Amino acid sequence: MNIQNPVLNSRRRAGFTLLEMVIVLGIIAMILGGAIFAMRGIGDAAKLRQVEADFSSFESALAMYKLNAGSFPTTQQGLKALQDKPSSTPVPRRWVQVMSKLPADPWGAEYGYRFPGKKRANDFEMFSKGPDGQEGTPDDLSSQDD
Repeated sequence: MNIQNPVLNSRRRAGFTLLEMVIVLGIIAMILGGAIFAMRGIGDAAKLRQVEADFSSFESALAMYKLNAGSFPTTQQGLKALQDKPSSTPVPRRWVQVMSKLPADPWGAEYGYRFPGKKRANDFEMFSKGPDGQEGTPDDLSSQDD
């Protein structure tokens, strides 16, 4: 006759074995790894959205500048004309500071500006050199891109 002690038997079943804990931790690690892998491109998308938002705010500021000065700033005057009164010709007679600070692009570089633009000559163009910081490469972003 095999008699088992019920107190000893309940103690064995009360906790998890080492193998069960390792399996659970492995499953958690796989889930976290998959989540991190799936979110790796979110940062790049956010930077592209930031550029679009900056282009939109510059467009509003440039429209206000044109309303006061009569025309958009020249390429030489650049976006700096929104912050500081231009000293090069054409010097606007009615100038108002439109932006107190010019934002940098998400990669830390200054936004570029040209008037007239490359694609639409009757409109201004703002651009970012993109992640590589080099102008004229495929990763450049322009306000005139469709």
